[in-house]
Amino acid sequence: MEALSLGYSPCPNDTFIFYALTHGRVETPLPVAPVLEDVETLNRWALEGRLPLTKLSYAAYGRVRDRYVALRSGGALGRGVGPLLVARRPLASLEGLRVAIPGRNTTAFLLLSLYAEGFSPVEVRYDRILPMVAQGEVEAGLIIHESRFTYPNYGLLRVVDLGEWWEGETGLPLPLGAILARRDLGEELIRELDRAVRRSLEYAWAHPEETLPYLKAHAQELSEEVIWAHVRTYVNAFSLDVREEGEKAVARLFAEAEARGLLPPSPEPLFL
Repeated sequence: MEALSLGYSPCPNDTFIFYALTHGRVETPLPVAPVLEDVETLNRWALEGRLPLTKLSYAAYGRVRDRYVALRSGGALGRGVGPLLVARRPLASLEGLRVAIPGRNTTAFLLLSLYAEGFSPVEVRYDRILPMVAQGEVEAGLIIHESRFTYPNYGLLRVVDLGEWWEGETGLPLPLGAILARRDLGEELIRELDRAVRRSLEYAWAHPEETLPYLKAHAQELSEEVIWAHVRTYVNAFSLDVREEGEKAVARLFAEAEARGLLPPSPEPLFL
């Protein structure tokens, strides 16, 4: 039976969720072949429809709703999970400043674009942002993943937590990323895959220490304290099921972005 390619990032939240699925610990409707890539690479690939099953930033999902649908399980959505804007000194405004961003298709960049105008984005891989800011190559940096926990090591200050800003503006949790299935897989198979992702997360929660070598093999930051802090932050009840509150949060994010011309509208349902 041909394996189904599944794209996800090497970050601890994704490797934690998909450990069981990709190591034969839970039942799956098809064999799964993992493809680990930076999330912005996965975002760009989704614009081409390259992978049948893939992690994606919600911002990128907003551009491929005709081709993909989000699973209810496996995503990153919650409170206290937002990207941070950091700098070497306090900033009163971003007007005219260079800001390193982890990709134009990331939810982080979409949020920053909703929050502020007049800055010049400098697109780089997410793990290069902290050194660039610390060395003065840019005035500020938009950080995600493990960088959220390590930026003080670079002598940097938090300018704004975009998750706190979003929650204050909307009262809703922040949608960051989802697991998407290409619609041409068919509804029955997509629902079976969603159940398999849910089983994989339940297995990881029941056997966290078993997942640790896999997490450490792919993490940028090898400190177990940082790895587990990352998992606790980004893997939560919304990762098991997006629920009604999560659906409302995604719909609000898309509505705000569409109103500003940052995402195209679509009649397609957001979740299976």
